[in-house]
Amino acid sequence: MSHIATHNNRLAAETSPYLLQHKGNPVDWWPWGPAALAEAKRLNKPILLSVGYAACHWCHVMAHESFEDEATAAVMNTLFVNIKVDREERPDIDQIYMSALHHLGEQGGWPLTMFLTPEGEPFWGGTYFPKQAQYGRAAFVDVLREVEAVFRTQPAKIDQNRRALVARLKHRGEATSAVGLGPNELTNIATSIARATDPTHGGLRGAPKFPQCTMLEFLWRAGVRSGDARFFQTAELALTQMSQGGIYDHLGGGYARYSVDEQWLVPHFEKMLYDNAQILDLLALDYAQTQNPLYRERAAETVGWLRREMTTPDGGFSSSLDADSEGEEGKFYVWSLAEIEDALAADAALFAAKYDVTAGGNFEGHNILNRLNGLSDTEEEAGRLAMLRSVLQQRRSMRVRPGLDDKILADWNGLTIAALANGAAAFDQADWLDDAKAAFAFIRNNMARGRRLGHSWRAGGLLFPGLASDYAAMGRAALALHETTGESVYLEQALAWQTALDAHHADPEHGGYYLTADDAEGLIIRPHSTVDDAIPNHNGLIAQNLIRLSALSGDRQWLAKADAMFDAILPRASDNLFGHLSLLNALDMRLTAAEIVITGEGPHADALLQAARKLPHANRIVLHAANADALATDHPARAKLETTPDAAAFVCRGQTCSLPVTEADALKKMVSGTPA
Repeated sequence: MSHIATHNNRLAAETSPYLLQHKGNPVDWWPWGPAALAEAKRLNKPILLSVGYAACHWCHVMAHESFEDEATAAVMNTLFVNIKVDREERPDIDQIYMSALHHLGEQGGWPLTMFLTPEGEPFWGGTYFPKQAQYGRAAFVDVLREVEAVFRTQPAKIDQNRRALVARLKHRGEATSAVGLGPNELTNIATSIARATDPTHGGLRGAPKFPQCTMLEFLWRAGVRSGDARFFQTAELALTQMSQGGIYDHLGGGYARYSVDEQWLVPHFEKMLYDNAQILDLLALDYAQTQNPLYRERAAETVGWLRREMTTPDGGFSSSLDADSEGEEGKFYVWSLAEIEDALAADAALFAAKYDVTAGGNFEGHNILNRLNGLSDTEEEAGRLAMLRSVLQQRRSMRVRPGLDDKILADWNGLTIAALANGAAAFDQADWLDDAKAAFAFIRNNMARGRRLGHSWRAGGLLFPGLASDYAAMGRAALALHETTGESVYLEQALAWQTALDAHHADPEHGGYYLTADDAEGLIIRPHSTVDDAIPNHNGLIAQNLIRLSALSGDRQWLAKADAMFDAILPRASDNLFGHLSLLNALDMRLTAAEIVITGEGPHADALLQAARKLPHANRIVLHAANADALATDHPARAKLETTPDAAAFVCRGQTCSLPVTEADALKKMVSGTPA
């Protein structure tokens, strides 16, 4: 029997939309915190830790089956202290216990269901457990009773599991001999990755398919570095196919989390801010090189979606849109042929042919709109199809919408702000800068205390202190805004946040940065992963930030910090370089990036600045020095500026700078990876 909420549990006092979804459960949920752990110790009960997020389909399934069920909740309440965590609000907790699950030999996923000692140490776990035994999984209540019985009657077994898991969690990878990674070695790694990609559909072979933007950027960089166009083609194939597939929302814009098939046709329908931020950034990067009109179109539509559906009244960006509506995954997004015909009348046949709509459907009897058929459009057809999409979008807006998680996360917003700034330059969309600046101002004004950032904000509540990922992504945002606008306030903010990051997150013993601050709530370990996840690992982003900070500020201490990160982390990462592609992207930037120094003022200098900013942002740093005094005393371009009275550009790599360049076209030719 399902529970109809007649009371609220402790989660009613939280601000996370995911936690609030569970406030009426008959489960006696606790939010994570010292009080919950103290209760478990007082009662000497094991902890059931359930971790999920608002847009998670299987989290909803388990909630409806078990957490809303009176009988199941009674067992949970009798045997356990039950803690519910929003993984987006507390990625530190999620990282620890998901790692523990991996050490148990499980693949992982959400909902994450872990069983802990009263001290918070894991001893067993899983992911989704069905209410009734199915899918080769035991019934959830049977699992609960068995786990509690083992905890109560076999303490030695629990202690053995606990000790082994905690030891594995605390273990750092052993450093091998020094890893000598130069341009050739990076290209060899890229070649191995390219061989593992799908030559027909793009992305890694098989299913499911994830966007893997960090990987695609790594392949793009290999193309620039080696001059081998096949790397560009491999990255572009994936970006094009996902932009034409069902993973893309052809009516409203924006990309879904991933595709469950190998063709990018059938999405897992939730839309996450961080995916769209990374894809938007990749669209801008590829467009700056290829001028592919599809990338311009998809970028503009995705920014339209961000503005229309994801921007909060305060100016920040919401976190996600749910996969489900009316209890059914994807219902908001799919169509029948009859619905298309009713909405479009005589134009339905054209639209159906272009967007793969049939009577039988392409997904469980329904149709997911896509352009994977490769049909080209005449200019007249393109105009008609745009109008028809608008009609269908209006019709779709009358449906029950998926749920919105409107909490504002500093790290995901930082990725989005940087993508908007980079896109504004690449696509000549100055108004995108307004969106970027507004979100940046919201976070700076509402999610910071002094020089320090918080992580999550909603309904006036700030989760503080922030994480290293917040400083990494917001530092990236500040630097992108500085390079795009030339406004010094953003560089000053990037320097302030980097200083705070160094003060509270640095790991001087092992190198790099802890995820949590030195004064954050104590957990069983301090998370220290350097591996990329759905977003690039903070260490990789920070290394890129340090390289840019050094060039833009003229202070070489930041470059020394980046080099120290490479020296410390890469030897321990040598057995999993694929998991460290964000750090390898930073290394490529260290080895090959062009620092473009624009001197002078006035229209000519402005034209050169505009040309420099339109170059692919991943491997260029744009510095405007009105005169030689604006550069560090040891900058290799300083002497050249002293003898160059007029506006000019210098392309510098390492300690060598080019002769002055005075024309925008010549500047494009000089910086590799761009069209002449």
